[in-house]
Amino acid sequence: MAQYLIGYDIADPKRLQRIYRRMTNYATPIQYSVFILDGTEKLLKQCLAEIMLIFHKKEDDLRVYPLPANATQWRLGKSSLPDGIYWTALPTALTL
Repeated sequence: MAQYLIGYDIADPKRLQRIYRRMTNYATPIQYSVFILDGTEKLLKQCLAEIMLIFHKKEDDLRVYPLPANATQWRLGKSSLPDGIYWTALPTALTL
C-alpha cells in the first residue's frame, strides 16, 4: 500500500461539494480540499476516475502527490480534533 496526498481547487461550489463527498469514500480529509489516500495505485485510479466524471478540466485544478513510505509527518498549529480525542486512522505524527 502507498499514501497519496490529493488536493484540489474546484471553481463551482456545488461541484466542490459533490467532489468532496466522493473523495470521502476513498480518502481521509486532513484540511479543506486536501486528503490522504491510503491504498493501492488501482484504488487511486478508481477514485480519480469517479472524480473526473464531475471535474471540469478548464475550470478546476486537482493534484496528486505520492508520499514516501515511512516519512515523518509534522503537524503545527491548531489541532483538527478536540483535546483528548485521538484518531488512529493516520500514522502517528511528530507534533512540535
